[in-house]
Amino acid sequence: MDGGRRLLRPVREVFEGFQPSLPAYVGASNIVPSNAARHVAHRGRRTCALRGPLSWFARLAMFLTAPGAGAIVAIALLSGIGLYGAMLGGQYAAFAKSEGGIPDFVARMLGFGIKGVQISGARDLSENEILDVMGIGRTNSLLFLDVAKLRDKLLSLPLVKDASVSKLYPNRVMIEIEERQPFALWQKDGAVKIIAADGTPITALNEARFINLPLVVGDGANARIAEYRALLDAAGDLRPRIKAGMLIAQRRWTLKMTNGVEVALPETGAGAAVAELARLQDDFGVLDKDIVSLDLRFPGRLIARLPDEAARARSALTAPKPNSKGGQT
Repeated sequence: MDGGRRLLRPVREVFEGFQPSLPAYVGASNIVPSNAARHVAHRGRRTCALRGPLSWFARLAMFLTAPGAGAIVAIALLSGIGLYGAMLGGQYAAFAKSEGGIPDFVARMLGFGIKGVQISGARDLSENEILDVMGIGRTNSLLFLDVAKLRDKLLSLPLVKDASVSKLYPNRVMIEIEERQPFALWQKDGAVKIIAADGTPITALNEARFINLPLVVGDGANARIAEYRALLDAAGDLRPRIKAGMLIAQRRWTLKMTNGVEVALPETGAGAAVAELARLQDDFGVLDKDIVSLDLRFPGRLIARLPDEAARARSALTAPKPNSKGGQT
């Protein structure tokens, strides 16, 4: 016998002592036929059909008495001890950091390492930004890549509207991205952000190429960007003179013109008021007058506020003048 069988001989002898109640097993010299153990010829080997509460114990004994079983058990035991020692000593942590986890390491050895990533649909996002947020690197394997989690990571980017991640076996990943397109600028608390058509903030304004996008100001103004764009469309030729739309108390808009004049619009019928402003500008050039603001909130009325100096001068001109008799004219 080999060393393994000599070590496991006592196990076999213990089981032989239970022959009256324990089913027979392969390798016993005195097999007792019974309903609990039947020998079946299958592909040139004998197998036992075992029943009863101790059948798993008998199967274990059959394995342990097989040729080479001792060596397998010894290797598994030594491997477990070695792995545990490596974990205690920190070697496993260092290995995992440089080579990834054991499953990924084995998968890469079998040819499932990630050799390439194909990205489509990205315009403003760079390849490095995408790979960094996904966490894909040389230690990953395609076999254990969780595409659902990777997609969630991509969707966490404000610029990403939708995304899909697919595995192309044996070693490639396909990423498809739909980006949100810069639609307008939103200023709140002094900070200006680029927003998409649905009002989602994308990123801070840090590039001059977006400076000419429509600008809205105020809390909640980003969520009503479509409403503001409709006002711009109603302005017609006056649109280039509109610098920003300020949302007042989240109820109504005030337009800030390029020359500093502010135009208050009504809560309802704001589009019609903007169209009337365009007509007044064409007919009378109201925005070119020496005024600070215009109020269009009252139908049929146009209220203009003059600068302080102009207002004082106008008050002086219209104030009653004393006459020679001590009265006023």
